[in-house]
Amino acid sequence: MSTGVIIALIVAAAAVVAVAAIVSVRARGAHGGRGLKQRFGPEYDRAVARHDGDVKAAERELGGLVERHGGLRERPLEAAERERFETRWTAAQERFVDSPGEAVAEADRLLAEVAGARGFPDGTRYEDQLAALTVHHADHVHGYRRVHRAAGVRAGAPAGAGTDVDLDGDAGARHSSAPGTEDMRAAMVEARALFDDLLDRPRRHRRQTKEG
Repeated sequence: MSTGVIIALIVAAAAVVAVAAIVSVRARGAHGGRGLKQRFGPEYDRAVARHDGDVKAAERELGGLVERHGGLRERPLEAAERERFETRWTAAQERFVDSPGEAVAEADRLLAEVAGARGFPDGTRYEDQLAALTVHHADHVHGYRRVHRAAGVRAGAPAGAGTDVDLDGDAGARHSSAPGTEDMRAAMVEARALFDDLLDRPRRHRRQTKEG
């Protein structure tokens, strides 16, 4: 083999290695660092807080979520489905006045059902469903976390329980006291943003709902 051929092979091999390195760097950029922060927004900060400020650990966690759920494709809702869900949410809001605990429980069920209808993991697997929603609806998924926690704590709380539950805390936190009415109201308001997102309603409709 001539010297020229050998040199050409070496150059070609170096080029292949360089291209592979570039692809690898771009892939890391899409799933880590700035890419993850842009994709997850407030959930990025919550992940860092859960890991006591360990950014690398938080990014490994979020990168793993993208790998598991990033390929999910949301199924559009039919008009009749959307109308049924909206009617039930309106009823839950009206029920809140007399029975906030029941209203929060219904909101929790509704979010699970809507997410399932959109193609996310079934609501009976809350952690998997929440993880997938975190990947695709990071800006509003915390509302689901809050209302689910409020519904769960309320259901297991004794009558006359206190109001010191922290609905904004870490998802893994456990509390013995039931949330107060204002805590549940705030949880439902935040959960409504995710509900609207999942119903994929026009922006104008969302603004009118908030103003109303």
